[in-house]
Amino acid sequence: MTRSDRMHRRFASMSRARKRLLMVAADLVALPLALWSAYALRLAEWWPARFIEPYWWLFLVVSPVGVFVFARLGLYRAVVRFMGPQALWAVVKGAVLLALMMWAAAFFYGWESFPRSVPVNFALVTLVYVGGTRLLVRSYYHWLSRHFAQKEPVAIYGAGGAGAQLAMALSSGREFVVTAFLDDDPTLWGSTIKGVKVLEPASIADIVARQGLKRVLLAMPNATKAQRKRALDQLTDLPVHVQTVPSMPEIVSGEASVDQLREVDLEDLLGRDPVPPDESLVDASIRGKVVMVTGAGGSIGSEMCRQVMRGGPRALVLYEISEYGLYAIDQELEALKRDMGADFPIYPLLGNVCDRERMEATLRRYAVDTLYHAAAYKHVPIVEHNVLEGVRNNVRGTRVVAESAARAGVERCVLISTDKAVRPTNVMGATKRMAELVLQDLAVRHGDQGEHRTIFSMVRFGNVLGSSGSVIPLFRRQIEQGGPVTVTHPEITRYFMTIPEAALLVIQAGSMAAGGDVFVLDMGDPVKIVDLARRMIRLTGLEVRDEAHPGGDIEIAFSGLRPGEKLYEELLIGENVVGTSHPKIMRAREAVLPAETLGELLQALHEAEARLDSHQACETLKRGVDGFSHGSGLCDLLGPLPTEAGQAAEVVSLDVRGTAR
Repeated sequence: MTRSDRMHRRFASMSRARKRLLMVAADLVALPLALWSAYALRLAEWWPARFIEPYWWLFLVVSPVGVFVFARLGLYRAVVRFMGPQALWAVVKGAVLLALMMWAAAFFYGWESFPRSVPVNFALVTLVYVGGTRLLVRSYYHWLSRHFAQKEPVAIYGAGGAGAQLAMALSSGREFVVTAFLDDDPTLWGSTIKGVKVLEPASIADIVARQGLKRVLLAMPNATKAQRKRALDQLTDLPVHVQTVPSMPEIVSGEASVDQLREVDLEDLLGRDPVPPDESLVDASIRGKVVMVTGAGGSIGSEMCRQVMRGGPRALVLYEISEYGLYAIDQELEALKRDMGADFPIYPLLGNVCDRERMEATLRRYAVDTLYHAAAYKHVPIVEHNVLEGVRNNVRGTRVVAESAARAGVERCVLISTDKAVRPTNVMGATKRMAELVLQDLAVRHGDQGEHRTIFSMVRFGNVLGSSGSVIPLFRRQIEQGGPVTVTHPEITRYFMTIPEAALLVIQAGSMAAGGDVFVLDMGDPVKIVDLARRMIRLTGLEVRDEAHPGGDIEIAFSGLRPGEKLYEELLIGENVVGTSHPKIMRAREAVLPAETLGELLQALHEAEARLDSHQACETLKRGVDGFSHGSGLCDLLGPLPTEAGQAAEVVSLDVRGTAR
């Protein structure tokens, strides 16, 4: 340990009382010295004895009086290393007050040989001696912290108010020292903030190499997603860990402080800036309406509930099969309602969407106006191994919800669908397409009921960030555990959208519906999952281990496509799509099955359920769903369960590899 490092540690570990005594002692010396300097400056002599000696006692009085004045002004309560304008203003007020007291004494007591300009000089010199010494101590402390303390050097990307606050917050800690600022604004380049120079982002690679940076902190809470993505693009290929500060609304509301660093959100990597909602479309389905959400405890359903809450409904009905899921979202929404100062009721109801009596009674009892059907089994591998449950919940459940809505006179019924319903290769996608066909058929059959008809529509979109089963939390967990990060296939691509953006677009799309509409959300550009994994590894400051970098930190392992998984997802079955008044919402015009055909298919699915025959269910889905090709072979293993007289059917279950046991 160097001598300077020992000095820094000794100063930092000194008690607050000892530091205060040091400041008082320094001022007891500085004030008489300031009075002498005032005489010397006025009379241009080192020791003007004939002017000083008659009032020698002033040198004894000025110290205790000055310390008393500064103490009353709160100067000694200020921490020197964090001293700001308030402490300096106390020095100014104290120096002026002491000068006025000195001048008043000379005037009222007739000190003839006392130069009247000495108090003015005394005030100015006191500012330098008392205030300047504190600034010097503060600068010295920060210099020691920057050069000798065992702190990790970091750069802050963003030289605005948040960046300056972050630098100040970090300077008080023992972990980090800010050595560079980066900003996209050319007018800031070359300036300094808290003694640290602001540099252009193009020089970041040189800064990282020269200063040995291992971490870059994004302080851009007001930046758009596109601006944050541009910043991240310049950092992705560097061996630095990138973290970010909370958003400005979180900072302003007190939910988080500027120094609470967190990992970069995937939304920042995608760079999607959400389009502001059309309030008239939101109001048409929500404001003053009784709104019901099925699957209210799920990742999509719960966000639908949050967005509905903000739209000002007359009442909100939560329908959920999971007791814990219902409890969690009910508690959250009640807290949100209190924060909003709203007074509409929230009804948490346990129920299964396949229970026709319960569903229809609920819709009638609460006079539901708008119904969002988000309840579904959506995990592709799980539904592959539970074919009949997938059919029961996704197809029969949707039919029960939609038919109950029509009988109960619900104004709008919106099915939340998926891109996996387009030419599906898995049972989950096929069941969701069958659910779409059910609603399209009901829209045709009930289209002549005039104003009292239920308007059915479907909204189809891809993967949402943060939903249950999303790859993002999985990748983060695998990176924290040291890898490997598992990707199913090097070429697999997916569309991504944030849950709040998807939920808000669903509400607006449902308000546009005329009946039987299939809406498709603009998901932006598809993302290769392996590229996403690489970026997440690099942004944590680690290196991907591969053939080119055998000494890397985290390996990416390819596990192979899961049963029913596709390399590429599509949003449209055909090319027949038209735009709408909203730039992020399109309307697809797709084929509708004849009512007789659909009825036969639904009856066949019902019989397959009754016989516990997964093979028949898959074959029925193939006949009804355009482009459904099931390549996993699981349905072939799940034929009708064998039964014998007097014996219960033997249930055949499959493990995740598709092996009967």
